[in-house]
Amino acid sequence: MYTNTRFADLLKGLPRPVFEKHVRQFDADKHCKGFKTWDQLIALMYAQISGATSLREVEAGFNSQKLHHYHLGTRTIRRSTLADANHKRPAGLFEAVCQQLMAKVGRRFRQEVGDLLYLLDSTPIPLKGLGYDDWSKDNHSHRTQGLKVHVLMTSDSWTPVESIITAPNVNDIEIGRQMPIAKGQVYVFDKGYCDYNWWYQIHCSEACFVTRFKSNAGINLEEDRTLLDPQQPQILGDHLVSFKHRRPGGKRINEYYGTPFRKVTVERKDGRPALVLATNDLETPAHIIAERYKARWGIELFFKWLKQNLKIRKFLGRSENAVKVQIFTALITYLLLQMNQTLSATSRSLRHCLTELRAGLFQRKETDHELLCRRQRQRLELQRIQGALPL
Repeated sequence: MYTNTRFADLLKGLPRPVFEKHVRQFDADKHCKGFKTWDQLIALMYAQISGATSLREVEAGFNSQKLHHYHLGTRTIRRSTLADANHKRPAGLFEAVCQQLMAKVGRRFRQEVGDLLYLLDSTPIPLKGLGYDDWSKDNHSHRTQGLKVHVLMTSDSWTPVESIITAPNVNDIEIGRQMPIAKGQVYVFDKGYCDYNWWYQIHCSEACFVTRFKSNAGINLEEDRTLLDPQQPQILGDHLVSFKHRRPGGKRINEYYGTPFRKVTVERKDGRPALVLATNDLETPAHIIAERYKARWGIELFFKWLKQNLKIRKFLGRSENAVKVQIFTALITYLLLQMNQTLSATSRSLRHCLTELRAGLFQRKETDHELLCRRQRQRLELQRIQGALPL
């Protein structure tokens, strides 16, 4: 009886009919006779999991497993064909697939956990050199030339629920305004997302935010709520505040003007200046507010994990489309790994699961387990027979 390989088992989280729906939406297989979009996805996921760093390496490694191609619904590949597909097929298709997977995983976590803590941040993808400069020079920032990946993710599970790729000169707050806000949830972000009107929109959506004030923020102290708790010595201050100015500058109007919110001052152990946090949560204890902002470090670790374990530093193509396709494929692979880890009910880390998958990508898990059990039974039977023999 045939059993699925580990690779095919991983792909159960993305049924092919669902993928083909997006293919038809983008008309991605039009005039295509051989190398379909599904073949491209499988090849790119193989590159992500195996760690292949070049088209030649992907071609040689993937084509060495011809016996397993049929059950994956794919075929052998040519590196020139894969390069053309990465350059021409719209990255928006892979973005749509990624968004659908994120929505699917996000719904499951909301049903299981309820209220969630969301983290919002971005990470640069530096891209310089031949091929990259043709399109990345025009939109570079003073720090980065390349692209920027914006992610909204859950804190507990490191599950991305929204992802957008932009040029590095796009301000973080422009993307922050596009992120969906859910009632009753908590959103944590740094002071790069300083927009008082956006904060007010979060407040009006009956959600909470935790962020940092900029040093030049004009605020009035309304009430001192500081409680000197010897068990929480890091909390230096807890105040109810409001904004000083209705018009902070130019023709802009501060919609948050007149509505009280909260300022929490937290001591840092490394001797640096204290953190001054802003939140519209007026009920939660100050030390919990501080812990929520501290959890923001999780999204930095998420970006670090992606860059260390999947392929979003070195790319198989140098066009903007090829780079975006590979980044979205990395996120798709990450989400499928998470789903596979959850369904297998293992206590092992995601890194451990990826290492096992990388080592036995085309192994048949059930067959290997049955073989191991049979050998164990044979060994026990042999020991029983040997123990019964007369001396």
